[in-house]
Amino acid sequence: MPKAPAACLIGWPAAHSRSPLIHRYWLRTLGIAGGYVIEAVPPDDLRDFVLRLSLRGFVGANVTIPHKVSVLALSTPDERARAIGAANTLWFAGGELRSTNTDVEGFINNLDASASGWDTAEEALVLGAGGSSRAVVFGLLERGISRVHLANRTVARAEALAKAFGPRVLPVDWSATSDVLPRAKLLVNTTSLGMHGQPALEIDVTGLPQDAVVADLVYVPLVTPLLAAAQARGLKTADGLGMLLHQAVRGFELWFGKRPEVTAELRALVEADLTKT
Repeated sequence: MPKAPAACLIGWPAAHSRSPLIHRYWLRTLGIAGGYVIEAVPPDDLRDFVLRLSLRGFVGANVTIPHKVSVLALSTPDERARAIGAANTLWFAGGELRSTNTDVEGFINNLDASASGWDTAEEALVLGAGGSSRAVVFGLLERGISRVHLANRTVARAEALAKAFGPRVLPVDWSATSDVLPRAKLLVNTTSLGMHGQPALEIDVTGLPQDAVVADLVYVPLVTPLLAAAQARGLKTADGLGMLLHQAVRGFELWFGKRPEVTAELRALVEADLTKT
């Protein structure tokens, strides 16, 4: 009898991930015999682990910090993964290990679900220039946003990212974000500021237009100070948990052959786990 298909999460460290909770929920509710486990893989062991992924019994994997860039050289990346410079999902097709980045659709699909009409914005302001920011910028450009202003504490990183994506991405000095806010119909925080245990994100959302949308990739706490301030103004918001759930959809479909749904029940399950003391 063939062994049930299994996928894993590759990271270092990785124990904090909620991905097993999400994928096991879908396996259970869709009636699929399969598994999903965490594999803590130190950087020195990554190459051996990935190249032997199938021999280890896995049909694919999620990839998290610090391996998202390194796995590009160990797989065949698609256009998204190459453009972003990082991959978070591995799967086999025709015997070949391929990679993609589902953070893009996770971010975009969460915005569609949480704040429909957000893409009427002509200008967006993105805070941060790390790996998550690259996925966000790629998604915004793909969706047709005319200008993406990119602010980072180290402006050289914003300039390098802007150069990689072209003239529609405009680097902004962190101290000049207040000048951009009145024109930004979408504000996105991709930094760790506002996360539990991290410094607060000091930005005044009163400078945004009344019909602006605010998104935060942080999901601990579920309602960050940024989102709380936006909601107090009556602005539409999209939280980091929604992105986490939506980015998991395509990987599951690639591994197990069925496309799952992000439901209120699943969100409540993960929310309850996040709020455990």
